Amino acid sequence: MLPPNHPHRLALHAEIHARPHARIRIPALVTNISLMNEGVRVEDELAVLRQLPNQSTLTLGDLAHNFLRVRVDDYMLKWERHGEFTRYSITQPLPSGAAWGANNPDLAQLLKVPLGWLNSLPGQTISATQLAMIPTSVQEEEGMLAGARAWLGTEQIVAAKIGAGYAAAFTDFQMREDGFCRYLVIAESLSETRAGRVSSRLLELEIYRVLALLAFPVANSLKSLLKEAELKLADITSAMDSAQQADSSLLHELIALAARVEVAIANHSFRFAATNAYHNLVQTRIVEMREVRMNGIVTFSEFLTRRFVPAMATVTATQRRLESLSERIERSSALIRTRADIVREEQNQKLLEKINSGQRLQLRMQQTVEGLSIAAISYYTLSLFAYGFKAAKAWGLPLNTDIATGLAAPVVVFVVWRVTSKLHEALTRKS
Repeated sequence: MLPPNHPHRLALHAEIHARPHARIRIPALVTNISLMNEGVRVEDELAVLRQLPNQSTLTLGDLAHNFLRVRVDDYMLKWERHGEFTRYSITQPLPSGAAWGANNPDLAQLLKVPLGWLNSLPGQTISATQLAMIPTSVQEEEGMLAGARAWLGTEQIVAAKIGAGYAAAFTDFQMREDGFCRYLVIAESLSETRAGRVSSRLLELEIYRVLALLAFPVANSLKSLLKEAELKLADITSAMDSAQQADSSLLHELIALAARVEVAIANHSFRFAATNAYHNLVQTRIVEMREVRMNGIVTFSEFLTRRFVPAMATVTATQRRLESLSERIERSSALIRTRADIVREEQNQKLLEKINSGQRLQLRMQQTVEGLSIAAISYYTLSLFAYGFKAAKAWGLPLNTDIATGLAAPVVVFVVWRVTSKLHEALTRKS
């Protein structure tokens, strides 16, 4: 009934349904480990997944869509492979030792997955988060805040009611000795679907926050290069203005400077672009949380505005400085090339003037030679006529050879000049 499908239609249609949110029945504990997967093959991750109970039959086909969700004993494991990182999420019932009222529980020891299995995951850990979802009242804020501080084991917390107040989220954004950050979500009643969305937003907020910050040390490492390059460009520009150095020397210095800047752009452009994308995702997740302040406690958006946003501003400024520096170097190079072209044109003009002067001199010499040639040809022609006149007189004709030669001279000269002029005109037309 329809025309043939575009080659990517089915894949694009299915993309919006890829990686659906998990359905989580609270109370629950969600453990998320994200690892940078550079140099890690899907086969390596498959080998680790096969080590789980009853998963030895997994194949590469099961991982073909870069997403897998399997139930292992009494917990759910979700595997997601992204462009530069891989996520492993373990969702299990909340252990009794981590229930509401617990005091800084040791969540790592309550994991259903053995710690040895976590240690075998391929790649480098970039984010590790444990999120507990506990059903309790969110109405009495003071008691809720006190319980959250005890559960997290710290007085300095970031908190907000989320989803227009149906739940509350807490964290301290601190990494503990076991390498995990900790989040707490409490809600009086939360459907499995909504609990899955809340969990996904908070975990992605943590993952993308860290991934976005990967460009921050890169930006700091480029400060010295940018400062040196900007000073060098200023020196070259000053030398251009004062004409202290030859244009060729300045151009060589600019080329060397441009090479350093372009290498930096080539090496770090992906990181900066990825950071912009992750930053946008962080902002989107914060908006989706629909925060409501609790008793003057710092909210997630406020904390990230004070700590995270300045780092992103540094990254953005560094990226713009690199791009601006590259453009300024290009403009300076264009100026030097333009000045060199002007000098070359002036030199060419002087050379042409010299050539034209030489050609004019050559033309005058040629005209002089032509005049002498006419005289010489006329002289030899008259000599031939004189011999003829003498021969005619010897034959018996009454001729005065001198008078006859004198009368023939103007005619001969005119004819020779006319013939020479015709030849000159013919040659000029051909050239």
